[in-house]
Amino acid sequence: MAEEISYATVVFKNGVQPPKEKKEDDTVYATVQVATLPSKTPNVEAAAESRYFYLLLVSLVILCVLLVTCIAAIISICVLMANRAETFSAALSNLTLVKQQLIMERNLLENQTEKLLRDIDNLNWTLGIILKHDTFPVNEFCPDKQCQPCRKQWIHFQEKCYWFDERPPSWKTWDQSQRLCKDKCADLVVIDSQQEQEFIGLHTKEYYTRNHGYWMGLRKNDEGKLLWVDGRNVTLGFWSKDSDRSEPCVSFIPVENITANWRTRSCSMQNKFICETAVLIRTSVH
Repeated sequence: MAEEISYATVVFKNGVQPPKEKKEDDTVYATVQVATLPSKTPNVEAAAESRYFYLLLVSLVILCVLLVTCIAAIISICVLMANRAETFSAALSNLTLVKQQLIMERNLLENQTEKLLRDIDNLNWTLGIILKHDTFPVNEFCPDKQCQPCRKQWIHFQEKCYWFDERPPSWKTWDQSQRLCKDKCADLVVIDSQQEQEFIGLHTKEYYTRNHGYWMGLRKNDEGKLLWVDGRNVTLGFWSKDSDRSEPCVSFIPVENITANWRTRSCSMQNKFICETAVLIRTSVH
């Protein structure tokens, strides 16, 4: 401050003693070395330090508040995200269940559609069989109003019906036999497999002589070629080993080997016969 007085130590060079003052007002100056004194007092320094620490403390408090706020915000965001994730997971599970339910319903509808198509196909099949008859024999096919695949006295096997002529001796020629089968909306039997051959073998038996058998729907045409009554060529045969196949019509001989018993006979020979027709009601779709 302006009013403060600074004191210094005066040192005289060359060892000269300072002269005595003659007057109080006279002052002798010499080279003066002044010791630097602190510019501030201890109270001022303490106040400055206090202010510094106060500002530091306030800054730390503000930083702590900001840190706590950030942590709280992060926790809130995490909780929100967790809740949303749980919500999405639940929604995904529900959608998965809905998808599975829809797939089950679709499969059920597909199965029902397939069943309906099979039913329609089978009904059309049945209608076709009925329309083959000029007068449909309802009582023979549907006794007690419950329709069966085959009419009375016919045997059902692999979607076909068979009638084995076992009436008292009134055997028929090949042409007569085919005509009687036609009257029943059928044809003489056409054998398509070994299973069918064996089935017929189980339902035929020897009668009269060993040369007699059952007429089949197989005979030679005008060109001497063997054809089934439906016009197909013979692709599978169960011929007797010593059959010369010289005659035009073919019969099934029950006394011989069940897989080798076809023989040609004169079409005028009188034999029993086997009629075959499709079932009225199919149990499966091929």
